Amino acid sequence: MYYNKPIETNEREIDMPFDLKTLLIVSGIMIAAIIIIGLFLYLFFRSAFYGIRAFFITDNGKAGEHEKILEPVHAVKRRKQKSVSEPLVEVCTLVRKSDDRLRIIEKDGTEKITDAYYELIFDTRKHEELRIACSAEVYDKIPFDKEGALTYRRNTLVKFKYYEKKKEIIISD
Repeated sequence: MYYNKPIETNEREIDMPFDLKTLLIVSGIMIAAIIIIGLFLYLFFRSAFYGIRAFFITDNGKAGEHEKILEPVHAVKRRKQKSVSEPLVEVCTLVRKSDDRLRIIEKDGTEKITDAYYELIFDTRKHEELRIACSAEVYDKIPFDKEGALTYRRNTLVKFKYYEKKKEIIISD
């Protein structure tokens, strides 16, 4: 059976004027819309927000020495050679020589060197390490600690040009 009498509850209803109710509802909808739009803009333009944030958080150069040590070090990216025929030229200094040889000594006393591989390790001005393969003659000729122009193709030496006593010396493979 249906009763016309409302169900009784222990809660009291707050009576507000119609204008105040409307104002609260409209302001709540506006705040929710602003939050949703702000969240959308933040997710859509995240890199722009990072740039703005970085502008306000930048270091003014007065940081302690311990903070500078903890900064991340970004590796220097080495240029990639676009084609095989294009030689690259770098200004660098020879810092290390390494070789890998197999020396065979026979019973009769003859020596034979096989599988010889010679490698020169250069340090560029950008502090990159270049490993360049070369021949035995070039391996012996190139001096240490002489800054010069290294021309190489892939990882093979083409020529190394440096100056000694105002005289240009070119060593080529």
